[in-house]
Amino acid sequence: MAGCGTASGRGGVPATTLRYQGWAGTVTPAELADDLGYLDGLTLRWVGNTTSGPQDIQSAAAGDTDFGGAFNGAVVKMAAAKAPVTAVISYYGVDAKRYSGFYVREDSPLRTARDLIGKKVAMNTLGAHSEAMLDTYLARQGLDPGEAAQVERVALPPVNTEQALRQGQIEVAVLGDILRDKALEHGGVRALFDDHKLLGTFSAGTYVMADRYLERHPKAAAAFVTGVGRALDWSRRTPREEVVERMVRIVRRRDRSEDTEPLRYWRSYGVAHGAGRIAAPELAMWARWLERRGDIKTGRVDVAGTYTNDFNRGRPRRPDRRHQAPVPSRTPVPSRTPVSSRPPVPSRTSVPSHPRPHSSGS
Repeated sequence: MAGCGTASGRGGVPATTLRYQGWAGTVTPAELADDLGYLDGLTLRWVGNTTSGPQDIQSAAAGDTDFGGAFNGAVVKMAAAKAPVTAVISYYGVDAKRYSGFYVREDSPLRTARDLIGKKVAMNTLGAHSEAMLDTYLARQGLDPGEAAQVERVALPPVNTEQALRQGQIEVAVLGDILRDKALEHGGVRALFDDHKLLGTFSAGTYVMADRYLERHPKAAAAFVTGVGRALDWSRRTPREEVVERMVRIVRRRDRSEDTEPLRYWRSYGVAHGAGRIAAPELAMWARWLERRGDIKTGRVDVAGTYTNDFNRGRPRRPDRRHQAPVPSRTPVPSRTPVSSRPPVPSRTSVPSHPRPHSSGS
């Protein structure tokens, strides 16, 4: 892509080479976009695997990578800290095919939210997606903050969670995707609730990019965001078997000694809106959640300033209301001061017009 040159402060890495962290055994939307040829002259450079969403977006803020992805609550929390990053596209979410459930043993006496008081609920990371879902469930079922605080939340590696549940070390296990499906195949567990039944279809996480990159290289940023959006749309309209086979080829070709078996369980990225466009309520609801927890000060975050769709040239699709529930514009526990959910303000930089990415592979 002409005109981007080499970015200062990037150690000689061209602005058209985007450094990123991956996830073992997973093909991210950005990696899929690259394989499909949708990134319009950009190159991805893998620098290692991330340990968590918060770590991934912190690396982007620090300039160690050029984009990172995390749960929207973590993105809002970073905005509250005035980190110089902006969310540019949704990359994962929750739908009828991709969701996490809160599971107990089949013979467990736990049936209601109130039954969870004094019990251990295991999840992969505290203060992120799963804990937000738990807090939302408890509030909707009528538990006050004091009662909800008595539900013990513990962090466990996902691969150990099912075993801990079956051995009685915990009472509730959060299981998603392949781990959920394998646990159900093994039998002997049942769901208390899941995040899709709780909130319907919604985008749950976004890619962020550093403001300095967006300001200096708007063409490259637009090529990246638009390409990822096209890949998300491709994954929706393409037969699942074809998507999975492509993902398996991607993982084998990159030769990082990864297990491809989890890819066989892939069903959806779960992103709610066409081209991965971001909707304000998908950030505002977690801003209020963080306010309620005391993690950020009330009114600290103006949601309109945390994200932009200005770099996304993809056309939004009309949601299928047969399967999609609207994302609530408020949390079950109201905050003292409403968090702004206005449409995004105009971009700080003007994105020069450029041709749409090459359409091969679509």
